[in-house]
Amino acid sequence: MTLVQVRKHALSLPGTTEEPHFDRTSFRVKGKIFVTARLSESHIHVFVPEEVREPALAMHAEFVSRLLWGGKVVGLRVELPRARADAVRDLIEQAWSSKAPKGRGMAGPRRWST
Repeated sequence: MTLVQVRKHALSLPGTTEEPHFDRTSFRVKGKIFVTARLSESHIHVFVPEEVREPALAMHAEFVSRLLWGGKVVGLRVELPRARADAVRDLIEQAWSSKAPKGRGMAGPRRWST
């Protein structure tokens, strides 16, 4: 999967905007960041809820690792060249769903799928 594909998928989700975030680009819904990327790198940071992280790490250890900030796990780092596109899309949707306001046509959290 490529960053172009990540961008296209993220922006297809309701209410998503792309905005700068320091030296990265970020994808947000109602101002809340759910994915960040640096154009010069081959990975993305996906801010999925805690209940999604461990299953994703177990199922996709070949391309997913913990994203740490201040010693705390805050999301997942996804290595795009090795990643399965369907899994990346699912993680992006999980992250979006956890940040999107509930109601008004925006779906609530989904269960993690394999």
